[in-house]
This record gives sequence, structure tokens and C-alpha cells, in this order.
Amino acid sequence: MVLKVSNSENKRLYKPFRKTIMEYNMLEEGDRVAVGLSGGKDSSTLLYLLTLLKQQAPFHFDIVPITLTLGFDGMDLSPLQNYVESLGHELHIKETKISQIVFDIRQEKNPCSLCANLRRGILYDYAKSLGCNKVAYGHHLDDGIETFFMNLLFGGKLGVFRPVSYMSRLDITLIRPMIAIEEKFIIQFVNSREIPIIHNPCPADKNTKREEMKVLVKALSEKYPNVRQNFLHAVKNVREEDFWKVDK
Repeated sequence: MVLKVSNSENKRLYKPFRKTIMEYNMLEEGDRVAVGLSGGKDSSTLLYLLTLLKQQAPFHFDIVPITLTLGFDGMDLSPLQNYVESLGHELHIKETKISQIVFDIRQEKNPCSLCANLRRGILYDYAKSLGCNKVAYGHHLDDGIETFFMNLLFGGKLGVFRPVSYMSRLDITLIRPMIAIEEKFIIQFVNSREIPIIHNPCPADKNTKREEMKVLVKALSEKYPNVRQNFLHAVKNVREEDFWKVDK
């Protein structure tokens, strides 16, 4: 299946996607890239864009779609599996008991951090077992600015995730090729393509600090429409001398 994007999709999605990959040298000949699929819009869009790039790139790399079952009852993965196969891939499914650990055994009042750590660890180990040297995440521009505000307001620090991170303990590299793409364009893409979305059954879904940051960023963007693009420019042009660093 030969994938295509419209002119508007090329401008808003594929062009910034390719530019980010080139700017940070995210992909190289012979890479084997695991894509962590949650069934949500972001990771499904990432898989589509990576598959399109694979068809056009002058070098070879492999794509390995992976999804983790979290242990919730009644979660049907068949729509995701059909979507992955329609793009010419095989979906690798890793069974886990994360929900039982977080909610039943640990009974976490703030479960998101533990859940995220468990998912990351299992994903990295499984990706390595499948011969992958890289893991691609579907974080987008809105995720970046929300993370910035979470660090500022709840952690008392200035920072955001990196486009490329090397995990020396596992000898695996994390890449985030969609960090220059605004979330609203991903939503438009998924809706126009009728890409299946699997509902997140987690009881903490939509009831997190990140959701509060989404509301904050939305309010800011209504008053300052360029806030996302200004953030992208700012985070690429940080000057250490602009901050109050204390010598220890």
C-alpha cells in the first residue's frame, strides 16, 4: 500500500515531521525502530508518518509496532491490529499486569507516574528483545508545552523532554519525531482518515495534572494564538546566560 498525504497534511504534519528527523539525526541506515502504540491518535499518526517516510527515504530502516496490554478487562485490540496490518506491519502484543500492580497491589492515589514508569520499562525491554535499537514516541508540540508548565508549576524547574535521548543502561535511543506538530492537526488527520481510536479504560484517564495543563494551554492560545510556535522557537534557542544560575 502506497501512502499519501494531502497538501495541507504535508504542510502541517509530514513536513515538520521530516524536518525534525533531519535536524536531530533521528534515523539512520539499518535502524530498527519500535513504535509504542496505545491505540490513541498520537501513536497511530506516528506509525502512519513513519511508514510514509520509510516508503520515500533513500535509506532503509525497519518499523516494529508494539502495544502493551495493561490488564484492563474488555479492551479490544482488533481495530488497532487491523490498522497496523493495513499499513503493512505486524503488531507485536506484550501482555502485562500493570493495572493490577498500580490499582490493586500498590493502590496508588496518584497512579500515573508509576504506570508510566512500568510501561516504559516493559516497552524498552520488549523492544530490545525484538532487536530494536530505537523507540519512537508520539509526543507532539502540545505535549511539550504542557510538560514545560507541569515542570514549572509542580516541580519548580524549567525543562521539557528531549527530541533524542540515549538510554545507556539498555543501549537504546528514544526519538520524538512529532514534537513540532500541533495536536489539533493530528486530531484533524485522524478524523479525516477515520483511523480507529481505542478508548483508554484507565479510571485515572482525563483526571490528571496534564489535563489541567491542557486547559491552561488552551486558554493561553485563545488570547495568544502563537503561543505554541513561540514555545517551539524558544525551546530551540535557550541561552544559559538568561537564567539565574547560582555557582555552587
